[in-house]
Amino acid sequence: MKIYEIKAKRILHRTKIPGADFAINHYSGCMHGCIYCYARFICKWRKQNDKWGEFVDVKINAPELVAKESAGKKGSVILCTTSDPYQPIEKEYELTRKVLRNLNPNMKLSVLTKSDLITRDIDIFRRFKTCELGLTITTLDENIKKVFEPSSPSSNARLQALKKLKKEGFYTYAFVGPILPYLTNLEQIFKEVSPFVDLLMFEDLNLNSCRKEVFEAIKKNFPELEEKYRNLSKEFWFEKEKEIQQLSEKYNKPVKIYFKHTGSLKFR
Repeated sequence: MKIYEIKAKRILHRTKIPGADFAINHYSGCMHGCIYCYARFICKWRKQNDKWGEFVDVKINAPELVAKESAGKKGSVILCTTSDPYQPIEKEYELTRKVLRNLNPNMKLSVLTKSDLITRDIDIFRRFKTCELGLTITTLDENIKKVFEPSSPSSNARLQALKKLKKEGFYTYAFVGPILPYLTNLEQIFKEVSPFVDLLMFEDLNLNSCRKEVFEAIKKNFPELEEKYRNLSKEFWFEKEKEIQQLSEKYNKPVKIYFKHTGSLKFR
C-alpha cells in the first residue's frame, strides 16, 4: 500500500450526489480495495500509475481547510464520495476525526462507511444538529464479501456498529450498494438490518468502470453466474425495484432506490 501525504487547495466541494450539497474527500483512494468501486475512475487522473486499492492520498491540511471553508456555510455535506472515511489508515492519521471536529456543526452531516471504526467518533457526532450515519452492506455472506470487498470489515462488525449507533440515539441508514445480482440476499438484509436503521438505500451495479474486475471475480468464484451477468438487463433491475418495495412494506421500513439502469438515480 502506497501512502502519499499531499496538500489540497480546497476540501469542500459541490456535489450532485443525491441528498448532499457538498462532499469532503480528505482521503483519495481506499485500502478496502472493493473490486466494484466506481471511484476507481480517479486513477486515470493521477500522475502515479497505481492500481485501485493499492494507494491512498492523505490530504494532511484538510482539517485547516474545512474549518475555513465551512464557516458560515449552510446545506448538507457527506463524507466521503471517492474513499472511505474510516478505512484502516484512519487509525493512524485520525484525519476524519480532525475534519469532523473542525466542520461547521450547523451543516447537515452524512457519513457513509464500511467500517465499525465509525463508533469511535460518537462524541464528535453529537456536535452536529443534524447527523445521519450509514454503513454499506452489500451482503451478509462472508464468503461473498471476501471476494468483492477483500480488505473491508466483516458484515457482522457493520451490523454491530449500526446497533450501537442506533442505541446512542443517532439517525442511521444501511446503504445496500451495489446490489450484486444473484448474490445479494435482499430479504436477509432487511431482516437483520431493519431493527437498527431508520432507512435503507439501494444502488444497482454499475459496470462502467469495473467490468473487467467483476467478470474476473464471477468467472473465478461463481462460474455458474457468468452467463447471467453477461445478460443483465433493465428488466432485471425493474424486478429488483419491485422486490425492494415489497420488502419495504413487509418490514415497515422506508427505502430510497438509486438505480441508474431504471432511471431512479437522478442527479440535480
